[in-house]
Amino acid sequence: MIQNCKKRGEWVEFVFAVRAMELGLSLARPWGESSGYDFTVDQGERIVRVQVKSTIFKEGKEGYSCTLKDSKGPYKKGSFDFVAAYVIPEDVWFILPEKKIRGMWSVGLYPKLETAKYREYQEAWHLLRGERPEVIGRMEACAEEGFS
Repeated sequence: MIQNCKKRGEWVEFVFAVRAMELGLSLARPWGESSGYDFTVDQGERIVRVQVKSTIFKEGKEGYSCTLKDSKGPYKKGSFDFVAAYVIPEDVWFILPEKKIRGMWSVGLYPKLETAKYREYQEAWHLLRGERPEVIGRMEACAEEGFS
């Protein structure tokens, strides 16, 4: 485990880039460190900004606490579109929309808990592609007469 926080953050950004590229995402990095985000993802019709975070800090028996702030406090609205939060000990990513975590100092992530608050965002790479989960538009059924 990389002990130095800055070096661990750099490593996690590399892990994010590898995973995203394996999944076919088109990435770019802003120049410098003043952008408020770490990567952009080209979705074709739009470009989204991604802030990469990670955690190794246990929260209870099954969870991890992931810090969502910079040196000035919680991120400001409009700093990025998604947080990609990596739970290092579990090798699990959470792709969290900015509007779901806006103004928060940290978020509790529970990779093994089926009823966890952010479960729908676990490995939700489709959000970075601009895709929505499959939705059934209409369902039809029929029953035959005289069925017993």
